[in-house]
Amino acid sequence: MKNVALVIVFLVFVSFKSFAQFGVSIHQTNIPFVGFNYELKDKYMGELRFSTDSFFDNISPELVFTRFIKKDTDFNFYGGLGARMNIYEGLVVPIGLNIYPFEKKNFGFHMEIAPIIGDDAILRGTWGIRYRFGDRQK
Repeated sequence: MKNVALVIVFLVFVSFKSFAQFGVSIHQTNIPFVGFNYELKDKYMGELRFSTDSFFDNISPELVFTRFIKKDTDFNFYGGLGARMNIYEGLVVPIGLNIYPFEKKNFGFHMEIAPIIGDDAILRGTWGIRYRFGDRQK
């Protein structure tokens, strides 16, 4: 758990030094997870995700890197690549949409579909909320 805290502190430091936007997300699905992410130069987003379940043994880390394919003030369409460990291990290919419908663009909603390619081939669809820290007026 100490390593996870160090990774989060590192991501926050990198986000401030590289003009990035740090954020958090909650993804709801049959394999729910929380994510800690940062946007880099309004083109890329890296996200460290942890499956949430009833038991600590079932927490599975996932790391994805995405690129914004289409970006507007109200929405982002993205695609990327990542990896998942522990339960349902394998390659993750997320494709999703972030929507920021309010005047202040910190809080939004998202939808994502992500095949997990490994021993068990899974097609995971998620929806949830996303919050970006910092000043986002437009």
